Amino acid sequence: MLRMNLLITEMNKEKAREIISWKYEKPYDFYNSDQSYEEFEEKMDGSYFCVIDNQRNLVGFFCTGESAQVPKGNKYHMYQETLIDLGLGMNPRLIGKRNGFEYCSVIINHIEETYQETPIRLTVAKFNHRAIHLYQKLGFVYENEFSTDYAEFMTMVKRDRNTKGVNSAN
Repeated sequence: MLRMNLLITEMNKEKAREIISWKYEKPYDFYNSDQSYEEFEEKMDGSYFCVIDNQRNLVGFFCTGESAQVPKGNKYHMYQETLIDLGLGMNPRLIGKRNGFEYCSVIINHIEETYQETPIRLTVAKFNHRAIHLYQKLGFVYENEFSTDYAEFMTMVKRDRNTKGVNSAN
């Protein structure tokens, strides 16, 4: 488990290259990047941030805005309401080791401090039960769902800043 101070930093070229080289095990290989120039450029567009540990090792990343949305969701009007869209990923070596709550709490606290009263929306693949359970523990609730050619997705929203999770370790 992490149990250390996590810091949020701006994305840089070295970290962007590392992120697009990550390989997740099945069924999470769905989240693997294609290591293209376009993937790299997206990570460097200003909407992505790094989460690092005390030794400056890359723990994960997050993005906000349009980068956090599944483009096909616009066809189904998933992103009509003005919310802060949040996308995130964790280093594959740290997944499944009970690091998610601490990791996500740091990110959510940062988003809440940055955007004050604006609710946060996540889009998650419906097969990713671990992430959905974690997001529920952090105070997110189901909002909607849609399908693409390659997966089914659901949106989850955290509207109430006083909902369980972020500042507790349950």
